[in-house]
Amino acid sequence: MINFILIFLCISAGFVMSRTKMLPADAHKSVNAWILYIALPALSLRFVPAIEWSSDILFPILVPFVVWGGAWLFVHLYDHKKRLSAGSHTALFITCGLGNTAFIGFPMIAAFYGESEIHHAVVIDQLTFILFATLGVITILRTASEQSHKVSVASVLKKVFRFPPFDACILALILPHFFDISIINPLLDKLVATMSPMALFSIGLQLKLGAFKQEWRLVSAGLFYKLLLAPFLVLLVALVLHSKGKMASIGVFEAGMSSHITASLLASQYNLNPRYCSLVVGMGILLSFITSAGWYFATGLLLVE
Repeated sequence: MINFILIFLCISAGFVMSRTKMLPADAHKSVNAWILYIALPALSLRFVPAIEWSSDILFPILVPFVVWGGAWLFVHLYDHKKRLSAGSHTALFITCGLGNTAFIGFPMIAAFYGESEIHHAVVIDQLTFILFATLGVITILRTASEQSHKVSVASVLKKVFRFPPFDACILALILPHFFDISIINPLLDKLVATMSPMALFSIGLQLKLGAFKQEWRLVSAGLFYKLLLAPFLVLLVALVLHSKGKMASIGVFEAGMSSHITASLLASQYNLNPRYCSLVVGMGILLSFITSAGWYFATGLLLVE
C-alpha cells in the first residue's frame, strides 16, 4: 500500500508544482539529470550482477523480448497507417516495448500473488532494464541524432558510449567476472532509492492533461499495446511452450505493466513527443490497476498447473 501512496504523492506533487508555477518551467530537466546520470548507473551496478543465468529462467528471459519484438511490429504497422513523425514513432515504440516491471510491477505482484512470489519477476525486471540501457538507449539516441541531422554511425555511437546508464550496464555485465563490486552495494542502494520517487515527480512536472486532446490517438495506441496486447502475446507464448504455474502467470502479469518511467523520461529529454510520454505513463499507471486484475484472473484460469 505504501508504494501506491508514494506513486500518487510524487506524481501529484510534480503536477501541482507545475500548475502553480512553484518551479521553473524546465525544472524537470534537472530532476531528469540526476535520474539518468546518477540513479540509473547505480541501478545497473547494483542489480545486473545479481542475475543468475540458467535454463530454469527461460520463460522469464523471453518475456521482455516478446514485449519488445511485439512492440516493434505493432508500431511499424500503426505507423504505416498514421505516418507518425520520427519522434512520435520512437516514443511510441519505447513506451510500448518497455514496461515498469519493478516500481509498479513488484507492488502489484505483492498485492495479487503475495510478497513471496516477487522473486519470479526479478529476472524479467533486470532483462527489461538491460534492454532499456542498451537497445532502448540506442534507439532514442539514434532518433535524436536524426532530428539534429547528425546521423552518421560514428555520431550515434559517440552519444551511446558517452551515456552513463549504457556504460554502467556494460560494466555491470563485465566487472563481476574480475572484481567483487558488492562492497559498494550499501552506497548503491541509497542512490537507487532516489530513482523512482524522482522519476514520478518528473512525470508529474511534465503532465499536461489538456494535451490529451492532441495526443489521444497515440496515447490510446500505446495503452492498448502495453496494457492489453503485450500480455496477450506473452500468454500465447506461454500456451505454446506449455508453461504453467506461478512463473508463467507472473510473466504475463508483468508484461501488462504500464510503460517504463525512465525510458519515457529519456525520450522526453530528447524531445521525442514529451507530451505523449508523460500522458501514457500517468494514465497507464492508473489504468493498470484495472487491467492487472483482469490478467490475474485470466492467467489463473488458463495457466493453472
